[in-house]
Amino acid sequence: MRLEGKKIVSLVHHEFEDLELWYPILRLQEEGAVVHLAGEKAKEKYMGKYGVPAVSDFAYGDIKAEEYDAILVPGGWAPDKIRRFPEVISLIQQMDENKKPIGQICHAGWVLISAKILQGKKVTSTPGIKDDMENAGAIWFNDPVVTDGHLVSSRRPPDLPDYLREFIKVIEQNKGLQ
Repeated sequence: MRLEGKKIVSLVHHEFEDLELWYPILRLQEEGAVVHLAGEKAKEKYMGKYGVPAVSDFAYGDIKAEEYDAILVPGGWAPDKIRRFPEVISLIQQMDENKKPIGQICHAGWVLISAKILQGKKVTSTPGIKDDMENAGAIWFNDPVVTDGHLVSSRRPPDLPDYLREFIKVIEQNKGLQ
């Protein structure tokens, strides 16, 4: 198992894109990683756009960047809610400062925009937020997956296999700032 001993946090809120939350979690668990879900409240049930539920393990404020090897931000409409929490913005900024892998897909770029970490970064996203990404200073590509150092981005559900292959590789290779 390639990610044995790795700890990853995935953010969640209502109206997440079901596949963009669950596919990465399951793939990372298959590789031996421990994956925790963090939401606005701990032990809260969140519903995906298509009705698949997810229960958070922790509240956003319970998560400490130093305890995790990587972070995932799912797409859907959830990112528009997730980015409103100062503790999420701080968590994303800390992960970025420590060069820990950050995975984002579809509309998840909104969270990274709010964290102000995209200036000069190569990324992709759903084409619907291309302008938002570019206005935040990112260099946008219409590719299934784009990697810029520790930042791995993807467009939408059909790109999930490419996205996870790359995200797993980045986690394996990442040493972060020790």
